Amino acid sequence: MKTWALCLSVLLAGCSRQPRITVGSKNFTEQLILGEIIAQQIEREMHTDVRRKLDLGGTFLAQRAMLGGSIDLYPEYTGTALTAVLKQPVVKDPHQALERVRAGYRQWNIRWMDPLGFENTFAMAIRRSDAQSRGVHSLTQAGAYQAGWRMGAGYEFEQRPDGLPGLVQTYGLHVNGAVKTMDLGLLYRALAQNDVDMVAGNSTDGALSVLPVEVLADDKRYFPPYEVAIIVREQALAEFPGLEAALAKLSGKIRTEMVRRWNYEVDGKHRPVREVAADAVVEISR
Repeated sequence: MKTWALCLSVLLAGCSRQPRITVGSKNFTEQLILGEIIAQQIEREMHTDVRRKLDLGGTFLAQRAMLGGSIDLYPEYTGTALTAVLKQPVVKDPHQALERVRAGYRQWNIRWMDPLGFENTFAMAIRRSDAQSRGVHSLTQAGAYQAGWRMGAGYEFEQRPDGLPGLVQTYGLHVNGAVKTMDLGLLYRALAQNDVDMVAGNSTDGALSVLPVEVLADDKRYFPPYEVAIIVREQALAEFPGLEAALAKLSGKIRTEMVRRWNYEVDGKHRPVREVAADAVVEISR
């Protein structure tokens, strides 16, 4: 009996050491959803268990986890990688930004897959009724609106180099009074309550999927590209045949409107991330 138990324990120990793909993410809703989508996609395509290390923290913690080998892949943003990780200047052309981060990450043997199909950049939003009555659907048209705008923004946006000062200069926006700075979660409430006329949100905010607001077209491409792509260690691609093909099936399949809806399902309706991600994987595969 003891011999049988010893053999079983050895067998189980051997099984526990089987290599598994580890998916990571940063620590906000969109990243949690994307990380879970990636994990479920791998499980679906490769019929293998995936280890999840989601909610790691910010960019540098996720990057450290990649370099240390504790995760094999996670979703990243081109603009963030270029400026925060590689410390390179902002590039406005999306293709050029992607090529630069691809070249920069080769030093760490990390591959950038083709983008997922959307970006999470800044988004200037106004009430839909104002867009229609004032004939304003782009930031150029907003700059030509002489009556001006009462502006609401997060604390960081007012100061950062790709934030409000450059935006005002690029489009000639007329800002009425002082900019009202507030927590990002309060921006759309302030817009709905007519406390401000324009807010600086994010292009994938869940609220944009349900509120009567319009995101103004950045027709001069002021904001840098923040395309989302899966980055993966070359060692993992070599170790797990089929991983690259499984991940490639996500490239180009996700639209901004989908991400807004998924974010709202979690933040607005409080649905579990795994449940929302499971629905998303089915939607993507159609």
